[in-house]
Amino acid sequence: MIVALRIALAVLASVCFHLSLLAGDPADGSWNDGRFQWHVGTPILSVDQDRLPELPDHRWVAVKDPSVVRHDGHWHLFCTLRNDKKGDGRIRIGYLKFAQWEQAKSSEWSVLDLTLDYHGAPQIFYFRPDQKWYLIYQAADESRNLRYGPCYSVNDDINDPAGWSRPEPLYVVPEGKKAGLDFWVICDNDHAYLFFTSLNGKLWRSRTRLDQFPNRGWSEPVIALQADIYEASHTYHIKGLEKYVTLVEAQDGKRRYFKTFIADTLDGTWRPLAASRQKPFVAPKNVINQPTSWATSYSHGEFIRDGIDQRLSISADGLTLLFQGASDTEYRRGSYGDIPWRLGLLRLADEPSDAPE
Repeated sequence: MIVALRIALAVLASVCFHLSLLAGDPADGSWNDGRFQWHVGTPILSVDQDRLPELPDHRWVAVKDPSVVRHDGHWHLFCTLRNDKKGDGRIRIGYLKFAQWEQAKSSEWSVLDLTLDYHGAPQIFYFRPDQKWYLIYQAADESRNLRYGPCYSVNDDINDPAGWSRPEPLYVVPEGKKAGLDFWVICDNDHAYLFFTSLNGKLWRSRTRLDQFPNRGWSEPVIALQADIYEASHTYHIKGLEKYVTLVEAQDGKRRYFKTFIADTLDGTWRPLAASRQKPFVAPKNVINQPTSWATSYSHGEFIRDGIDQRLSISADGLTLLFQGASDTEYRRGSYGDIPWRLGLLRLADEPSDAPE
């Protein structure tokens, strides 16, 4: 009798498991085995010398490092704009607003007036506790004795590119300490967490209480993850799974690709999900239309979020990834600053279209 009951329970569990797969239960499938397949669309944005602000004696080179939210029926896209100048002004943060992705190329550019010193790699979110928009980025401003490190600007109205405050440090990097790069903030119910990379396989983490964000109480950074990773870590809350995923860039020879790691809490242990050259999160080997893709390097990506706030939530059962890409020829044409990065969208291969509405 007991044996028969156990067999019946095992059969029932198997049936429930397979029914959950058919129903698209986000707890199963790719989030369980780390196997993802993608479809890449055509580029949505690239350098257009006629549309970007004129640069006397210089040219814009790349559109890169995108961060995006959808608010009040529009996409609000922030990114790094790189030109071929030397010194001040070579890297700026650009802003576009458009209703549909196909309108991005024809939208009007704004270049934020933050600093002419080095700054870039923006992250955008709405911080509900003080009802302000935040840009997190890496910056220096010698005119204000601001050394390179994690900085922020605030704005009451995301539609106003002239409304951003001048850069202020999240914290002052101690003398003799390296600042890291590609700073990223995400919050849970109690704390704001700052993640960043250091180009040596290390992902770092610091945190402060929500009531002390943005510029007080940050803990000394500690190593959150050490692996074969490089830069541009972006961390999100996964709705439906109630876990967190970190998307991070890795190198494969002269190419860039994505890995992902998963954790139960933001201060927890990061476990590999799709985190090897054999099983990447995104790389040419798991882009199903790679033979016709314009990119062989998939770099510095931002998941399309379900909301706008500091939780950075994404849906477990449907993923879209905005990324910077380049072909092998483009990637190898000179130094890193010469790469003509463009922006494109990746969608899970079983999704019906190349881009969200």
